[in-house]
Amino acid sequence: MKYLIVGLGNPGNEYKHTRHNIGFDIADALAAQHGAMFSVQKLAEVANYAFKGRQVCLIKPITFMNLSGKALRYWMQEMQVPLANVLVLVDDLAIDFGKIRIKPSGSDAGHNGLKNICECLQTKDYPRLRFGIGSNFHKGKQVEYVLGNWTPNEAAELPLLIDTAVKACDSFVFKGLALTMNEFSKK
Repeated sequence: MKYLIVGLGNPGNEYKHTRHNIGFDIADALAAQHGAMFSVQKLAEVANYAFKGRQVCLIKPITFMNLSGKALRYWMQEMQVPLANVLVLVDDLAIDFGKIRIKPSGSDAGHNGLKNICECLQTKDYPRLRFGIGSNFHKGKQVEYVLGNWTPNEAAELPLLIDTAVKACDSFVFKGLALTMNEFSKK
């Protein structure tokens, strides 16, 4: 079986380790855990690894967040991965910091990366892991907040939270969506 895990974020040092790039950070941790190395390929940084008899293609689109769907669609077709075996890793303002929600489908909730994925795939029905970044910003400051750095307290908690997200990704690949939702969406 083949799986595609897509960490969303923006390429470039100015976006590195910002709230909006949590998908990249989770992807990096997942690759490190499985000894996989990223290389720049078509539309994405790509790492491949095997996990419990399954082939996993892990990508970080280099198309910028707003065009993430183009890279996802390309690698899904290139690797011949069914949509049910795709997992998108994304930040979410509507979820408290550090909480994880895994869903089989849903709206883009105003997230430009998810909006582009929905447009490119012509469906909202694809699994996603939403990592809560909270909404602790003043009115009119959403963009600065999302593209901003974590607070020192948040940064201190991130390694454990990212580790939980990595475990959720492994669970998705090995146990499937339903069991993973039951186990990790409560944490």
